[in-house]
Order: sequence, then structure tokens, then C-alpha cells
Amino acid sequence: MTGPDLVTVGETMVVLTPGGAVPLDRAEDLAVGVGGAETNVAGYLARLGHHALWAGRVGDDPFGRLVVRHVAEAGVDVRAVHVDPDAPTGLYVKDPAPGGTRVHYYRAGSAASRLDRTVLDDPRLTGARVLHLSGITAALSGSCRALVEHAVTRRPLAGALVSFDVNYRPGLWPAALAGPVLHRLADRADLVFVGLDEARTLWGVEDPDDVRRLLPGPDTVVVKDGPVAATALPRHGPATVVPALPVTVVEPVGAGDAFAAGYLAALLRDLDPAARLRWGHLLAAHALRVPGDTAPVPAADRLAEFATLPPERWTTLDLSEEPLDART
Repeated sequence: MTGPDLVTVGETMVVLTPGGAVPLDRAEDLAVGVGGAETNVAGYLARLGHHALWAGRVGDDPFGRLVVRHVAEAGVDVRAVHVDPDAPTGLYVKDPAPGGTRVHYYRAGSAASRLDRTVLDDPRLTGARVLHLSGITAALSGSCRALVEHAVTRRPLAGALVSFDVNYRPGLWPAALAGPVLHRLADRADLVFVGLDEARTLWGVEDPDDVRRLLPGPDTVVVKDGPVAATALPRHGPATVVPALPVTVVEPVGAGDAFAAGYLAALLRDLDPAARLRWGHLLAAHALRVPGDTAPVPAADRLAEFATLPPERWTTLDLSEEPLDART
């Protein structure tokens, strides 16, 4: 039996966002949504035609039902989601400000913090092509950290490429604690996504080559340098560098998930390294244009068209007037 194209494991929460992008302490109303790094990635893949499965845990409460419904409506397979009768669904609240949006988490003791390695024993995960994880999960609890360790070292999903997004969140744990843990996990994955800014914070590196030397284990390390470029550094052979696209940023939250999703979608299509980075940039650029955690998905043929532009056209590509697919 053919397994999912993508399996992802982690916490998805309800998110509250002030209306009108005003600071939280001045908000008159809050919009209710759903957000989670792993399901953001899964949702993009599902809307691009892939079988994406989320293995997670929610509380037996209205927020949990909202999360599962929302993720399922994005086309993600939620049959491996466990409902916990004894712990609540996590919550986070955005606090917009001129200097950037802060996020306040209310997830201590959540149902997802009780995830453990047995989540990977579900037979519905068998045959997966990619297992995607993030450093956020490792920060949630001891059992969650053991789950990620198990996934990258024991490889319970035989044959699956293990993708790991470092995704450092200072609000969850300090760099002094997170740095060694995230380094160990990343170095055991097959494919790693890391922002150059977070690599500097965690490991004191200065450029993508430093990151690659620090992480000799993965087949490929992808280093994202914000609005500058993304670099894919294979274990053997030359690096591939693709400039980022110019875009007016409405909300940065979720752009990293969109990049990972675009890269993985291109990887699943067996596209070359430059095309993978371009698909990542394209989805990230669309995510940056919207106030939510995820953006409507461009049609796959449109992504493919942009990914084959000559370099001089790519560097001048303006997405400001580019219409988006109506699916969300």
C-alpha cells in the first residue's frame, strides 16, 4: 500500500489575532484561527496535490475540535490525531506592534506536550516518503524531545527522508539550552532548514558555509538568509544559491513554514536544487503578503513556470500584482 507523501508531527493550536492589527492591549475584538508549524507545512503540501498526514494530539474541547476541523479542511489527513481527555488544546495570541509581532503562548501542559514516540507506531504512517519535524516539538516536554530524538536516530518510518526545521522559538527555551539539543537533532536529519539569524543565535556561526561545517551529517542543509537569499549545501558537491524575492511584508509569521513546504513540494516532484529553493521562495513570498500564518496557494503550474525563469528574470520578478489561487 502506498503511504503518505508527507507525515508531520507536532502541536497545532488555536491562535487569537487582534482585529485591525492593533496592539493586543488595545484590541476590541480577536479573530480566531489555527496555527502550527507542522500543519502549516502539511496544508501547503495538501493543497498542492500531495497526501499529507498530520499526527498530533489535541484536547477533548471546542478548541481541539476547531483545530482538527480546520486542518482537515485544508486537505490534510487527520486520522492519526489523538484526542486527549485529560489535557487542553494549546493557545497562542498575537500582539502586533510597529517593531514586529510578538507571540504569547498558553501551551504549558497542553495535550500536544504529552506526545511521545508511540505516535510514530500508527500503521497509517507506513510508507511515508518524507517525515517532517521541527525544533518546536523538542521544546514542549521531555516526551516530545524523546519523540524527535527517536525519529531522527531510530528512523521508525523506514525509507522516509527525515526533514528537520530548526525553528528556534526563544519564548519556549533559552538559546543556551536549545543550542546543543537542536544541533544534535539537526545533525541526524537528512534535510535541515535553518535561518542564518537563528543559527547565529544558537551556534555563533557567521555564514552558510559555517553552518554546513557545523552540521556534517545531513545530506542537505538549507540556510535561509531572510530577504537576501537561500543556500542549499549538499554533503558533496557545490552549493546552490537563489536570491530571495522582493516583497512588501505584511506579517512574517509562517514564512519559514511556507518556504519549507515549497522546497519539499519541489523535492517530491524530483526537481533540481535551484527549483526547490525557488518554490520555497515563492511560497514564502506569498505568506509574507498576508496577515495570517498561511497564504492561499499559487497553482502548481504557476510555481513551475516561475521556477524555470532565467536568472535575470527571477531577480526582477514582482509578485505584488500576482493573483493567488482562491483555495486557502
